[in-house]
Amino acid sequence: MPDNLKSAVFKADRFDPGLNLTYAEMASHYGTAILPARPYKPCDKSKVEVAVQVAQRWVLARLRNRRFFSLADLNAAIRRLVDELNMRVMRGYGASRADLFATIDRPNLQCLPPEPYMFARWKRARVAPDYHVEVDSSWYSVPFGLIRQEVDVRVCGAVVEIFHRGQRVASHPRCPSRRSHVTVPEHMPSAHRHYAEWTPARVLAQAAKLGPSVAAFCEAVMSDRPHPEQGFRSCLGVLALAKSYEPARLDAACRRGLSIRARSVVSIRSILKNGLDRAFLEDEPEPFPLHHPNIRGRGYYH
Repeated sequence: MPDNLKSAVFKADRFDPGLNLTYAEMASHYGTAILPARPYKPCDKSKVEVAVQVAQRWVLARLRNRRFFSLADLNAAIRRLVDELNMRVMRGYGASRADLFATIDRPNLQCLPPEPYMFARWKRARVAPDYHVEVDSSWYSVPFGLIRQEVDVRVCGAVVEIFHRGQRVASHPRCPSRRSHVTVPEHMPSAHRHYAEWTPARVLAQAAKLGPSVAAFCEAVMSDRPHPEQGFRSCLGVLALAKSYEPARLDAACRRGLSIRARSVVSIRSILKNGLDRAFLEDEPEPFPLHHPNIRGRGYYH
């Protein structure tokens, strides 16, 4: 019966509390039931709270004036006092804590699971238009039909598992490097691209509206990936830069990015931020001389 701390209960509710998935998985592994205390009801945990008080009075208070020179001696002294405390007869029960444990708790104890518990980390993610979800700066594929859907990601050891509505839809070996793609070809069949909201043709069409170099850069990004969809995220990031910079500057930045073989939105953003795109801006044509009857020009004086 835990308290409603965030590491155990992410939504406190009297009838249907929301448990932390990692905490609930550990309890399920050991066959333990979790019944969180009701909010603002300290009586639900009264036995636990008074146990702390009993330990302070009968263990800590009796050792407060003693000095120990090793951890082993301290543990031995605590063990003697704890055994003495457990053998004391409680007035309300007519038995000691050791007697109650031997008659009630020990017969109902279960054996430990054959496999040790492995800590797993859970997170909620939304599937991107490129059929991938982000985990620790790497991207893992899911079936293409889950685009824009929310999924639960379980990271345990060297395995990344992805669940949708409680059903596992993908499992990948965890990638040790950063900014890498782990893709199962069956998750992104090219024959089903027209079902996606974003397609390579649509990305190039949007990029062409900002300039030919933007379209060429996006095409190069998708061509360098095993699957064109893996480049969607970088291309959409480049298109989003048009909200902060003029199309001419963005096109010049992409032209410079192509010249240095850049393939990430970070490089284009850095070029724009440092003004390195100005050298690739096309020179504006000189204005034609102004003709007006009141302007005589230099030929008038000859």
